[in-house]
Amino acid sequence: MNSFNTDEDTKKILQKYAHHRVKIHTFNQSRYPRINKESLLPVAKDLSMTGENADTWYPPGHGDIYASFDNSGLLDQLIAEGKEYIFVSNIDNLGATVDLHILDHLMSQPNGKRCEFIMEVTDKTRADVKGGTLTEYDGKLRLLEIAQVPKAHVDEFKSVTKFKIFNTNNLWISLPAIKRLQEQNAMDMEIIVNPKTLDGGLNVVQLETAVGAAIKSFDNALGINVPRSRFLPVKTSSDLLLVMSNLYSLEAGSLTMSKKREFPTTPHVKLGSSFTKVHDYLTRFESIPDMLELDHLTVSGDVTFGKQVSLKGTVIIIANHGDRIDIPAGALLENKIVSGNLRILDH
Repeated sequence: MNSFNTDEDTKKILQKYAHHRVKIHTFNQSRYPRINKESLLPVAKDLSMTGENADTWYPPGHGDIYASFDNSGLLDQLIAEGKEYIFVSNIDNLGATVDLHILDHLMSQPNGKRCEFIMEVTDKTRADVKGGTLTEYDGKLRLLEIAQVPKAHVDEFKSVTKFKIFNTNNLWISLPAIKRLQEQNAMDMEIIVNPKTLDGGLNVVQLETAVGAAIKSFDNALGINVPRSRFLPVKTSSDLLLVMSNLYSLEAGSLTMSKKREFPTTPHVKLGSSFTKVHDYLTRFESIPDMLELDHLTVSGDVTFGKQVSLKGTVIIIANHGDRIDIPAGALLENKIVSGNLRILDH
């Protein structure tokens, strides 16, 4: 599912698969008008998306998948082909692959008791305290998001002892159930009010929904606790460094952690603003460092890495404003703090 922001770029990327023996279907989600926070009226002057209307529209969250999937005709097409379930995941989750064990669990239930919705959850760490969690209310599973929690209880929600799991947004959903709920207009999802400020300073409101919030609308819904390896999102250059390193390898289409790493947890990596854009990030590494024995890495300022650098334990590299640090090729940094100015020049 694309939005109007991503559709053209996706089509360009998919061209390279045109001659492969694989069917790739795409469809666009809805576009909604942003609402002026003061007047509560749409900001858009008309239906166009150019000129002064360019930033007055928005995609209304991934909860829109049900309506857009149905409206696209693809839902009916897959049902006509005999398909029973879809697997849904965030596009940035590189750990989200089709797990045949979960599919077997779905298909092994008797017809009358078939599970219509499975949400994959995994154990919460301190890095996941804002993630939604599952609760049970009136005999139905519900997704509880941090935006729904009163301020007085936010710390309680973030507790890793009280709420021990969080939603990975890997979902297995019955196609006939989606069709039934759409026809009955019975897809029940809480509205998320998302305040934004446009470039010109105008305060607006976006009304969004989350795909997992529909769990309470489905029969026999389940949450399944899965290994952390099924949740590997790449949202920042820090995440990208982890998956590009020797911590992971690609096996049969799945990223798996190296058996050479002694601990199953991933290092905590925090790259500064000089690494935010992918182009800048790539130019700062002659090659990706060896990170098999790394626990924590913080990099701030104008820092570059030479070839075959090894990072172990806790490594902190700080280049102050106006300074630059070049980590030389072949360097081994183990439990080190590097600061100041270190230039390596060609001669």
